[in-house]
Amino acid sequence: MLPKSGDRFSDKLMLETTTARQRISRGFGMKTILTSLALLGLVLAGTAASTTGAIAQEEAHNEAQPTHFPIHEPKEMDWSFAGPFGTYDKAQLQRGLKVYKEVCAACHSMKLVAFRTLEDLGYSEAQVKALAAEYTINDGPNDAGDMFDRPGIPSDHFPAPFPNEQAAAAANGGAAPPDMSLLAKARGVTRGFPRFVFDIFTQYAQGGPDYIHSLLTGYDEQPPAGMEIPEGTHYNPYFIAGVSLKMPNPLSDDQVTYDDGSPQTVDQYSRDVSAFLMWAAEPHLEARKKTGFRVLVFLLVFGALVYLTKRKVWAGVAH
Repeated sequence: MLPKSGDRFSDKLMLETTTARQRISRGFGMKTILTSLALLGLVLAGTAASTTGAIAQEEAHNEAQPTHFPIHEPKEMDWSFAGPFGTYDKAQLQRGLKVYKEVCAACHSMKLVAFRTLEDLGYSEAQVKALAAEYTINDGPNDAGDMFDRPGIPSDHFPAPFPNEQAAAAANGGAAPPDMSLLAKARGVTRGFPRFVFDIFTQYAQGGPDYIHSLLTGYDEQPPAGMEIPEGTHYNPYFIAGVSLKMPNPLSDDQVTYDDGSPQTVDQYSRDVSAFLMWAAEPHLEARKKTGFRVLVFLLVFGALVYLTKRKVWAGVAH
């Protein structure tokens, strides 16, 4: 005979039965969850192991056939003009000009830079006139309608080593050397997240000089086994457009004689000419930074005055 539902004994028995079923259900539920988690962990571990192996094989394969360039990220150098308060080192700029004149100018033009701007490097007016006179400028036409050659003057720009781009390409294996006037601003490797966010606050703008320096010092590195280098080109892991480039290694130790006793090494030449090209691309960098600092100071002072004025005007008004 079953107990009635209103009976105390039956109510207690039903309660205990329900509680036991809930405990069993919870036990099975927890066991199921733990088992599922264990299986998921095994699956993820297996996937990670296979993925790691695949990545390693892909990296080994990509060493000989890279899919992104440059192969190596440019090295970050310590430049005097870096940061919000950076300035150009005039001695370094003069050495960089010397490297450009004796090495780079044989192939690369710098047609947007006038001789008179070299006074910013610390040269006197007489020195600039003498330096400009070292170049022959094709000018004209004269009264007879003919073109003629004359010595350079400070208002002239650096002349190109070739009469036109076609002649430049023909003399350099089919690839015309780029003009160097804005090279330090035109070249550079995009920096991914999150570094480009930090660059906003650190005012990082040395991507061009970093790239140029790395490229000029990267010729000594050997290509990975299995990599095919096109004939007539030179391997350089810092080149931004491929595994190799037409330009051979332009620098060697003791190639350019420095008058100030600085090291005559490829690394020093690369540093100096990179700094010089940065100046050529942005000659007003120091003035821009000074103006920006003054504007920020003005805005801070102006903001403080506006706040204090607001406090004064509304001090007697009930809120």
